[in-house]
Amino acid sequence: MKILSFISRKGGTGKTTNAINLATTLHQRGNKVLLVETDTNYTLNTLRKIESAREKNVTTFDIVGSQDATIAEELQQVKQNNRYDFVIVDSAGKTTDEGIKKLCLVSDAAIVPTSLTQNDLLVTYQTVTDLLPAQKLNPALKILILPNRIHSFTRQKTVTETLSKIQAIVLPVMVPQKNAFVNFSTVEAEKEYQIIADQILLHIQ
Repeated sequence: MKILSFISRKGGTGKTTNAINLATTLHQRGNKVLLVETDTNYTLNTLRKIESAREKNVTTFDIVGSQDATIAEELQQVKQNNRYDFVIVDSAGKTTDEGIKKLCLVSDAAIVPTSLTQNDLLVTYQTVTDLLPAQKLNPALKILILPNRIHSFTRQKTVTETLSKIQAIVLPVMVPQKNAFVNFSTVEAEKEYQIIADQILLHIQ
């Protein structure tokens, strides 16, 4: 079982968008997936209820809510039960230092989505800085930077160079600025996300 946690020091960086797209993609491929959201608004749980009422006879994966203070212990229990192939965590934007540390100690990967705006880059740099002590305690933890909301005319080389000073693995893919990724579903996988999922999985082997 692999635990992949989307983490950032602020909201609006693309954690939820990418968490749900990765979860639906992995589920569509036949994996047993659990999606955990620690934002107390529980947006994905609400969306699932709406979609389930509208779309009958569809196979879905589990979505549960948790909290910053308890998620690490809950994930340890999930590991012991070994019911899932992947657990995807959509962490809250205001996760505490202690919450980040505990989450990373039980995760196989911390995925940090970021655009190339100055504000997002500063937040990403700080997020990775906060993750590095946890990586020392959990050497197996991969810290992955996921370029997100990138303009379609932006070259991969530009993205890589812009993010090169961050002490983490920059994934060689880009999540483009497209409504298809923003208007996500808990039921249907976005076909264009396949290549992004492939790169994430490649880097957690």
